[in-house]
Amino acid sequence: MANFAKPENALKRADELINVGQKQDALQALHDLITSKRYRAWQKPLEKIMFKYLDLCVDLKRGRFAKDGLIQYRIVCQQVNVSSLEEVIKHFLHLATEKAEQARSQADALEEALDVDDLEADRKPEDLQLSIVSGEKGKDRSDRELVTPWFKFLWETYRTVLEILRNNSKLEALYAMTAHKAFQFCKQYKRTTEFRRLCEIIRNHLANLNKYRDQRDRPDLSAPESLQLYLDTRFDQLKVATELGLWQEAFRSVEDIYGLMCMVKKTPKSSLLMVYYSKLTEIFWISSSHLYHAYAWFKLFSLQKNFNKNLSQKDLQLIASSVVLAALSVPPFDRAQSASHMELENEKERNLRMANLIGFNLEPKFEGRDMLSRSALLSELVSRGVLSCASQEVKDLFHVLEHEFHPLDLGSKIQPLLEKISKSGGKLSSAPSLPEVQLSQYVPFLEKLATLRLLQQVSKIYQTIRIENLSQLVPFFEFSVVEKISVDAVKNNFVAMKVDHMKGVVIFGNLGIESDGLRDHLAVLAESLSKVRAMLHPVPSKASKLGGIVPNLADTVEKEHKRLLARKSIIEKRKEDQERQQLEMEREEEQKRLKLQKLTEEAEQKRLAAELEERRKQRILREIEERELEEAQALLEDTEKRMKKGKKKPLLDGEKVTKQTVMERALTEQLKERQEMEKKLQKLAKTMDYLERAKREEAASLIEASYQRRLVEEREFYEREQQREVELSRERHESDLKEKNRLSRMLDNKEIFKQQVISRRQAEFDRIKAEREERINQIIQARKQERDIKRKQIYYMNIEEERITKLQEEEEARKREEAERRKKEEAERRAKLDEIAEKQRQREREAEEKEMLRRDALRKGIEAPPARLAEPTVTPPAAVAVAAAAATAAAPGPARYVPRFKRQSTETSAAPAAAPTPAAEPERWNNRVPPPAEDHWGSNKGGPGQRPDRWTSSSRERAGPPAEGGERWSRGSDRPSGGEAWRGGSSSFGSSRPRPTQR
Repeated sequence: MANFAKPENALKRADELINVGQKQDALQALHDLITSKRYRAWQKPLEKIMFKYLDLCVDLKRGRFAKDGLIQYRIVCQQVNVSSLEEVIKHFLHLATEKAEQARSQADALEEALDVDDLEADRKPEDLQLSIVSGEKGKDRSDRELVTPWFKFLWETYRTVLEILRNNSKLEALYAMTAHKAFQFCKQYKRTTEFRRLCEIIRNHLANLNKYRDQRDRPDLSAPESLQLYLDTRFDQLKVATELGLWQEAFRSVEDIYGLMCMVKKTPKSSLLMVYYSKLTEIFWISSSHLYHAYAWFKLFSLQKNFNKNLSQKDLQLIASSVVLAALSVPPFDRAQSASHMELENEKERNLRMANLIGFNLEPKFEGRDMLSRSALLSELVSRGVLSCASQEVKDLFHVLEHEFHPLDLGSKIQPLLEKISKSGGKLSSAPSLPEVQLSQYVPFLEKLATLRLLQQVSKIYQTIRIENLSQLVPFFEFSVVEKISVDAVKNNFVAMKVDHMKGVVIFGNLGIESDGLRDHLAVLAESLSKVRAMLHPVPSKASKLGGIVPNLADTVEKEHKRLLARKSIIEKRKEDQERQQLEMEREEEQKRLKLQKLTEEAEQKRLAAELEERRKQRILREIEERELEEAQALLEDTEKRMKKGKKKPLLDGEKVTKQTVMERALTEQLKERQEMEKKLQKLAKTMDYLERAKREEAASLIEASYQRRLVEEREFYEREQQREVELSRERHESDLKEKNRLSRMLDNKEIFKQQVISRRQAEFDRIKAEREERINQIIQARKQERDIKRKQIYYMNIEEERITKLQEEEEARKREEAERRKKEEAERRAKLDEIAEKQRQREREAEEKEMLRRDALRKGIEAPPARLAEPTVTPPAAVAVAAAAATAAAPGPARYVPRFKRQSTETSAAPAAAPTPAAEPERWNNRVPPPAEDHWGSNKGGPGQRPDRWTSSSRERAGPPAEGGERWSRGSDRPSGGEAWRGGSSSFGSSRPRPTQR
């Protein structure tokens, strides 16, 4: 652990380590600085260090290090600069979110890119094996390798930040923002499991907040700002739960909102309440709790009507229709009629709980099912005027199903109404917080209700009816469905009926005739007969081996695949557990090291504390003894005073007084006084009882006389009022008849006026309809022209792109052909150069062989006269080369051969000879050996990269022009073996630079 004099030094050290690629060491250095007790006072460099520290934690995916650092930094700046902690946490969230988004985009890019080298090649064996074993696609594998680790880190980031900010009243807004981001993360990536854990975490935070109320920085829920933030968080949680389809979690969120409202005893805003009840309607509808769904709609209707000033009449009518249809969709019978006592108690508690959630305050002494019932809800809708706000089809349906008696044509009357209702609904323009209202979702339940009403009404007028006739009365269901509905109705004592399929009739009866035992008799008999048949004729259990394997082959493969996936998940889980155990072991070792460092200090502190505790105990014992002695003396004096007051002698004279003895005597005296007081009270109670009984006996006769007198007076008053009411009714009836006769004369005028208004409105409607159709036709033509123009533009752009692509391909093909041509020419040129070099080497070998033959001849004593030598000062290198070649060609003749050493000595010591005459030149070139081919690269026997020995005109003529702007240098064919000719400056073989040829 490195110690730094200043925090800036640690930051510089971390930057140096990062530059050399040691990020882990840099992170450890910053972690040691942050967790050190030396820097517990906040200063500005610590904020920069935290930014760098969090950058490293995110890059290395070290969530635990980040959590430890944030906790230490919170301790440092909690009371000094909370805004710095807020900035650090925001930076941390931004980094984690950015990394997760980058990983997601990278995975999408890998999925979209074409990563196949050869399109015609088959898949590799290892790829096939991996796809069969894992069963994953390319995208799933890329997500698991790239996206999942960053998503885990981002999820741990949200949990860490929420844990740090859970009890901080100064950063409540940041806590709410983090929770909102976590909810959006779960919603965007469909993370249902993490959403459940997140809801549980927030729920536990609120529970701990209420449990530990003595914390210093605890948020105050009674403050309006804090309450609004917590409510907004819970409503976001409710919305995301419904969008993810987690209805159980959504219901728990509703309970959290209700508990929060009960905790602070305040009602939230009307807009939040509308969202609350709209989500309640969805939850109860999904859970098939139609009664609570209807009550939630009724509460929502009341809120919209009272608080939404912009609510239009059409939207109000649609909401009212939804309320009425939801109430009608509730089954008309009580399912708890045949339930046990325990089930009734549970249903009562459930109704009370749901009523509290909906907002209806019930007292426990009333029966829950009597309060929350279908009949009570329908009567409430009628009394509150909800039915009057609904549409006409809903009103007619309500009256037909609840008040009218039409057993034979109930289905024909209801079917057109249901068709109209199924077409109604839509989005509410003036109530955006409400979900889209679809009245068609109630149609199946209304059809079931109509079937039940029809069976109930038919059972009142018929005792037996044919199945065909009953099927005709129910147009929206087949008889099999009707039979299922009737079974449920009979089970709940709504109607009593039997279906006789042998006779093809339905028999209706009385609900009180049959018992449960008689109804279950046939079912028990059928089960017994089925068991007997299975015993007499058992089903063959063995089948052929092939028939047992082939049908289950797909199941076996699927099971094996699932087993392999389960094994894979188990292995990954074990790896995670191992990593977790490793981290725990590291943490335990760190703790042990710290304990060992503090061991000596604790031992010394314990010794000092033990001595101090011993002295304190002795002092306390002395004080206790002194205090007991003083208390005993005070009690003794008090006892003596009471005894003197009661004229009794003290009982402790001459004895040794202790506190215990004084307390025992005092308790004895108090007990005696209490017994005497109880005896006095019993005597007084008996006296009062005698007096009260005597008074009531005297007042009984007077009360009876007063009652009879009051009874006579009230009877006379009732008769007078009844007579007066009869006279007033008769007078009102006569006046009503006169008014009717007077108004009947205006009936014709009323009809005429009605026809005029209808005709005028019809004409206006036809005119508006024609204008609307004309406007729609114009819009259609304009949109058609726009589509044609857009198609042409797209066609032109596609053609232009194809042309550009074709030009690019042709240009690339031309470049490839040009490169191939250049490669081919280069290869041909190199081949020619290699061929020329090979010929040159062949000629050199032949020259060396001739030289060896000449030397052998010299050793045998063959001598020849020296040939004429060219003037070294005036003979150019080309002439020298020609002369050397001629001498070499004339070596077999004894007259023309001149040894090389004699020519060298002659050139260096004697005067230059005369130049050869032109007549002698042809003779010198008659029998010469042709010189070897020139080396294109100008290398000679002197070594690579050196200049050649000779440059002759004849060799230039044979080799042609120099290649690529350079000069062609020829390599000598008759280089001496000893190397002495190369050292001579005047010899033609030892010349270091080319000389011009004499013409």
